[in-house]
Amino acid sequence: MTLSLAESEALFGRMLDGAMSDEDIATVLIEMAERGETAEELAGAVRAMRARMKCITAPAGAIDVCGTGGDGQHSLNVSTAVALVVAACDVPVAKHGNRAASSKAGGADTLEALGLDLIRASELAEQTLPDLGIAFLFAQAYHPALARIAPIRKALGRRTIFNLCGPLANPAGVRRQLVGVSHPSLIALYRDAMQLLDTEAALIVSGAEGLDELSIAGTSYMATIGLDGIGTEITPDRTGLAPHPLEDLRGGDAAYNAAALRRLLEGEGGAYRDAVLLNSAAALLVAGQVDDWLEGVEEAAEALDKGLAKALLDCWIDTTS
Repeated sequence: MTLSLAESEALFGRMLDGAMSDEDIATVLIEMAERGETAEELAGAVRAMRARMKCITAPAGAIDVCGTGGDGQHSLNVSTAVALVVAACDVPVAKHGNRAASSKAGGADTLEALGLDLIRASELAEQTLPDLGIAFLFAQAYHPALARIAPIRKALGRRTIFNLCGPLANPAGVRRQLVGVSHPSLIALYRDAMQLLDTEAALIVSGAEGLDELSIAGTSYMATIGLDGIGTEITPDRTGLAPHPLEDLRGGDAAYNAAALRRLLEGEGGAYRDAVLLNSAAALLVAGQVDDWLEGVEEAAEALDKGLAKALLDCWIDTTS
């Protein structure tokens, strides 16, 4: 039996408040995962998380670019780079993230290796978001209620609904998002849940290879909320970019990924740059900053080529050190 939105919110509220036993929580999470969560259940779980998270105030028009993780591709940190590029295009980005989920180094790990003090950046998020146009919202700092669930999730060792909730529980309350999901089959679920959560504009994407971002290798599938004329599929050539094999995006540990990101910001071309341009164009469409893919790629390229994204990162590190 599936739950209504209200029933799901109440159930997950009890979980997060410590009013359920570990065994009961594990049973619910496994049963939901095995039959497949509904949009109402996902939206209810997110509402319970939102009600218990620490919040910050964001400027009008702020967005997030985030993936669910779990795609197993061990790729370079595309969404982290996209956040810097889009923020350098004058779109406030409240980057909600954590340590590695499906790669050897998550966005938090890579930013830390670049020299960003994660704890300080999280503490100053409400200041840097309007002042610099970017903030990092470290999930573990803004969702203390999840500490109750963490050991249960670890013991289960499998995907649960909580793997899907993170991108939808942004502490800045953003209503515009580029969200990557780890399999095209999750796109409709995510779209329906986001509609129940009063999302203003969103692009929910997945690479055909099971990538939780737009793929630079081939076809990606999409669903939209509040955006017209974007369609349900995209390939790199339609945006003026050449395709690259996914092997060219293979990442490593935090130091490796940070070095690649730094080279990207300093002007290096190739697969990583083109993947970042593709996904940045999508984020700029979500933000209402551009009218089409080609314009989005052009604006993102300018932010890299003029050194704006690099300057932003350096300023962010200085501000939070």
